[in-house]
Amino acid sequence: MFLKRISLLNYKNFSEIAFELDTKINCFVGKNGIGKTNILDAIYHLANGKSYFNPLAVQNIKHGEEFFVVDGEFEKNERTEQILCSLKKGQKKILKRNGKVYEKFSDHIGFIPLVIISPADSNLIIEGSETRRKFIDTVISQLDSSYLQQLIQYQKIISQRNALLKYFALNHVFETDTLSIYNEQLNTLGQFIFEKRKKFLIDFIPIFNNYHREITNSAETVQLVYQSDLFEKDTLTLLEENISKDRALHYTSVGVHKDDLSFEIDNYPIKKFGSQGQQKSFLIALKLAQFDFVKKQSGEKPILLFDDIFDKLDEFRVSKIIEMVNNEEFGQLFISDTHPERTENIVKTTHQTYKIFNL
Repeated sequence: MFLKRISLLNYKNFSEIAFELDTKINCFVGKNGIGKTNILDAIYHLANGKSYFNPLAVQNIKHGEEFFVVDGEFEKNERTEQILCSLKKGQKKILKRNGKVYEKFSDHIGFIPLVIISPADSNLIIEGSETRRKFIDTVISQLDSSYLQQLIQYQKIISQRNALLKYFALNHVFETDTLSIYNEQLNTLGQFIFEKRKKFLIDFIPIFNNYHREITNSAETVQLVYQSDLFEKDTLTLLEENISKDRALHYTSVGVHKDDLSFEIDNYPIKKFGSQGQQKSFLIALKLAQFDFVKKQSGEKPILLFDDIFDKLDEFRVSKIIEMVNNEEFGQLFISDTHPERTENIVKTTHQTYKIFNL
């Protein structure tokens, strides 16, 4: 599978631009602020129906314009697939495949497998547990539509339960029977989500460890540790034990929506004890493991986006990454970089076909 062409209309800083792409390596080079990352984000948009960098959809419309359109043509299973994503101010975003509008964006997830590696991934280390849960859920959802549907349902019920807790507080009432209905539903859904996450990480962690050893030449020992209250008790027990706390807080304080994934180096948090280079190696290994896992599970090579990753990496780690990309395990690759000469020198060593677009 690969992206043959892409066009952007009023997308972020671009009024109108289009690219005919190479089946293997495509590089977008130029100064900071010129829009390299925006092109990669447009590709991500086609795969996931949303921006990787900006959750507010309307902010992806070019300043002074009323709408944006991103249009891409993919080759998948020897068929041409046209994916179009558009948004007009004041209206709902539209996602189409071959001219047919998706009723639910979730139906599109996983159709175009894609992995992005970006400096923004540092949020996985520095931000809270929600960001790391989102990483787990994104990988599983690309491969398992039932997981995505159960997750959406779980989040919906959590919102309803939280609204009920606020209603109780405002009206000085409490109805055990009403709350217990939500508790039972969350127990069933929570157990399903917990088991899926646990199974995923059992399969995923060895792949991550292998990539990290390759990138660092086994110079560091790192750990991914799944943290969940459900290792100790089921959701129903947790909800019942914490009802006083939930009533005081006006929201649901326990359950799989509070799970976390601890990133560690030598059994200490990498956020506090890892250097910038060690953190970057950790994140690249994490994303390459995501690529490998999705490829093995789906039987397709995901599109791989490298957004400005060559800064802050030493020459050894860069060469290790390129060495891995050079084998046939990888499919189509997109690179953004500020240094045209560096980019060309790097891609020349791969012995793959490539195009370089100077912006």
